[in-house]
Amino acid sequence: MEQSRAVVIGAGVGGLTAAAALHRRGWFVTVLERAALDPSGAGIALAPNAQRALDTIGLGDEVRASAAWQGGGGLRTPGGRRLARMDGAAVAQRFGGPVVLLHRATLVDLLLSRLPEGCVHTGAPAELTDPGDARRPARVATADGEREADLVVGADGVHSAVRRALFPGHPGPRYAGFTTWRVVVPAPEHPFEPHETWGRGRLWGSQPMRDGRVYAYAAAFTPPGGHAPDGEKAELLRLFGHWHRPVPDILAAAEPGAVLRHDVRAMTASLPAYHRGRTALLGDAAHAMAPTLGQGGNQAIEDAVVLAHHLSPYAADPAADPGGALAAYTRDRLPRTMDVVRRSARAARAISLAGAPAVALRNAAVATATRLAPGLLLRGFDGIADWAPPGTPARAPRQPS
Repeated sequence: MEQSRAVVIGAGVGGLTAAAALHRRGWFVTVLERAALDPSGAGIALAPNAQRALDTIGLGDEVRASAAWQGGGGLRTPGGRRLARMDGAAVAQRFGGPVVLLHRATLVDLLLSRLPEGCVHTGAPAELTDPGDARRPARVATADGEREADLVVGADGVHSAVRRALFPGHPGPRYAGFTTWRVVVPAPEHPFEPHETWGRGRLWGSQPMRDGRVYAYAAAFTPPGGHAPDGEKAELLRLFGHWHRPVPDILAAAEPGAVLRHDVRAMTASLPAYHRGRTALLGDAAHAMAPTLGQGGNQAIEDAVVLAHHLSPYAADPAADPGGALAAYTRDRLPRTMDVVRRSARAARAISLAGAPAVALRNAAVATATRLAPGLLLRGFDGIADWAPPGTPARAPRQPS
């Protein structure tokens, strides 16, 4: 049987999910990644919507088995006062499963296990030279020469060159106003509940992983392009070292060179489409968003399985024009992902408050609202975490008991 050929540019979570989903549906897939598959990095929180997407490539249950924490957690102030409690059982009841935190390298290994050996090429930069159309294949330039493809998937991240080639007039992602730090450390001696802590224009989160380590993340509203002259661990100590435990313990355990720092960029202006010709965009390349709802990687996974769903009929017919399937992909994904972009931006604005009166008012409002309506924080994920892939029953949110 003749197979249609897909080239995926980028081997992040979205690109590897797309490759696995297309391979499962019969496509011949090649993944081109300019860098190495770095085992360092950070954690990724997979919400029930992403877990259901991963069910379509046989990985959902493996991810669920990695859930590290089924108890409580919550939102705190820098002094440790609890503002709101988040119940893991309530999340599972409302959305059909817990939020699962994995190291990104673990998820990458799981995705690679669903791909044939030799299909992922690292140290292989690629450039889209022709997006293709109904009558001709797409073309990708590599160091080894030009490749033709019946489909190209641009999964090359927030600074996507594929996006610029498809839509050169689009402004692209803009600085969202804050910088993030991420680090993975051994668990501190004293046990703790997962938490996110909101300060004055600053945020810290500590989340345990099943392998015994802790994923910590931080954010601060600062000018873009900054770097601490004495290292990012020193910067975190200045910003967060006086916050409640386990924050100081986690910082003490962090290796100075292991702290990652990135300015956050978001696509506040929608692209006209997520495809052109025979080329599709997904993940940050299509809709970079603030990490405040933890949905960036989740939405990339959704993109990947929806794209493969629409392209399934074309796996054995390279001569067919996939334009209708790619248009359906855009119709499915653009409105949903831009809604998540906007909701993530609203959450970022709540964290950006820095004046003492505004922060006190915010904290009082959160504490009062969640006391009177315990499921209030969870409602912010209605329409996001309850998503189900095409061809599976939609899940209506359930109120926690």
